[in-house]
Amino acid sequence: MIRVCFVCLGNICRSPMAEFVFKDMVKKANLEDKISVLSRGTSDEELGKSVHSGTINELERHHIPYTLRYATQLKKEDYDSFDYFISVDSLNSRLMRNLFIHDKDLKIHRLLDFTSLKKDIADPWYTGNFTVTYQEIELGCQAFLNYLIEKHSL
Repeated sequence: MIRVCFVCLGNICRSPMAEFVFKDMVKKANLEDKISVLSRGTSDEELGKSVHSGTINELERHHIPYTLRYATQLKKEDYDSFDYFISVDSLNSRLMRNLFIHDKDLKIHRLLDFTSLKKDIADPWYTGNFTVTYQEIELGCQAFLNYLIEKHSL
């Protein structure tokens, strides 16, 4: 089983969006028995809060199934529980490297680095543009899934 954790700052906007978009892609590719998916935040400031309504609205607009969930924080012990930590931006990649005391197994990746865009995904908490966030996450998730299929011969 390949274990994937999407990571953003608060775990209420970008990382849960990526979690549910990727879960939907994994299901449609009939790979649910090969890939498990969760999300976490690097900060504790949104801990216990539900997914942002802008994220839920965007998921519903694209008919992406989701479950009600609450923000959880990434912990140092999580390093051994996942094969991939997929951050939405450089800040969260850096925060993970600090938390995990580097990344000895090279598990930390930025989502859009799997695409030709190779950039951070802006936080819709600040931009208010959940549509652009969704588009970039969808693009990144598809590229990441293609990467996993090829790398792991799925």
